[in-house]
Amino acid sequence: MSLIVVGTMAFDAIETPFGKSGQIVGGSATYLAWSASNFVHEVNQMSVIGYDFPKEELDALIARGVDMEGVQVKKDEKSFFWAGKYHLDMNTRDTLDTQLNVLANFDPVVPASYQDSEFLMLGNLMPKLQLSVIRQLKNRPKLIVLDTMNFWMDTAMADLEEVLKEVDVLMVNDSEARQLSGQFSLVKAAKEIRKMGPKFLVIKKGEHGALLFHDEKVFFAPALPLEDVFDPTGAGDTFAGGFIGHIAATKDISFENMKNAVIKGSALASFCVEKFGATRMREISHADINDRVQQFVDLVNFDINLTN
Repeated sequence: MSLIVVGTMAFDAIETPFGKSGQIVGGSATYLAWSASNFVHEVNQMSVIGYDFPKEELDALIARGVDMEGVQVKKDEKSFFWAGKYHLDMNTRDTLDTQLNVLANFDPVVPASYQDSEFLMLGNLMPKLQLSVIRQLKNRPKLIVLDTMNFWMDTAMADLEEVLKEVDVLMVNDSEARQLSGQFSLVKAAKEIRKMGPKFLVIKKGEHGALLFHDEKVFFAPALPLEDVFDPTGAGDTFAGGFIGHIAATKDISFENMKNAVIKGSALASFCVEKFGATRMREISHADINDRVQQFVDLVNFDINLTN
């Protein structure tokens, strides 16, 4: 049930209405690995870091079963850095600074030991790099999941269209789904996007939950009402990690099991936002996750008697 995770391992500096983080470890692959490793203990990481990336962060992930052979270390360059400021609604944000550093010339190489991995999670990254990883694999994984964002739709649409032809599941937020499809209705958007290649589509709606589309079937998972939301950075990646982690652990790629994966992902994301960065992900136990999943079940469970 091995899983390849591809994405960034980076530094973030985050400001929200509730405070400032200072420089902390972030990146799509970091959140994905922390989340997926709750369910599967063969996470094969692919990323690039600089000389400044903390060894203790790598050691913490290795201790959770994350293999770092696919993580390139550029000893004379700095790690990718992003700084952003969230507005009061915690859904909109302004980018204050972006320093590509090691990411500028990143060329991912799939190690031989990763070749038999059964599942592939392509975290938010340049589409041409996502496609490069797919094409390096000698055998197609059982499931390929891709996360992307509006920036790539604006700057690398041709590359994105190519990689979409190769994936099974696409994850985007609602505004990205509308941009990609040219449709306002998310149902119509889902139909248009699935014509581009993905058989399944997950539309993340932040505090309003998530939608899963396949053929004519739709599943909706609510977001758990939380008392404290400190930092939404990484919540989408954490959701994706929980999703693919559950799929890899169960080896079941049916629509019915993907419903469970959406709930698992939503549960993990609800933890992530409670503290800055991946701090909360270090603290939770399997019992905490099970309790949180039960809260999701209780949130939507009801009995009703229908009368004529």
